[in-house]
Amino acid sequence: MVHQQNLIVTTRGRGTLEITDRIREVVSDAGLSTGLCHVFIHHTSASLVVTENADPSVRDDLEMIMQRLAPDGDPAYRHHLEGPDDMPAHIRSVLTQSSLSLPVTAGRLALGTWQGVYLWEHRSSGHRRQLTVTVYGE
Repeated sequence: MVHQQNLIVTTRGRGTLEITDRIREVVSDAGLSTGLCHVFIHHTSASLVVTENADPSVRDDLEMIMQRLAPDGDPAYRHHLEGPDDMPAHIRSVLTQSSLSLPVTAGRLALGTWQGVYLWEHRSSGHRRQLTVTVYGE
């Protein structure tokens, strides 16, 4: 059995936004007992991560590391059509993930105690991001 749903997530600009509850709703709607939940983001300047959901300083530190790895406005970048944060956003999305596969056990998303699912916006301004969530199993 397969269940698929598209989600729109509005971001406020660079940073992480927890989407765990939205993904849990799709899993619940699927009505499956055991299987996988696949989440895909339809963009090249935002990504998906599973990370710590209890202490927000973890996500702040991840953002700080990304700023070091892919700084805005680096003169070495050739791609800058949409501004100084454009190429760094693409680099950040390549270094992270555009999709996640998560287990479904006993009809629920099976995450660890301190894990959450996050959309990581890599652009400075807010955007509307499209996700496709596919749940399959039995």
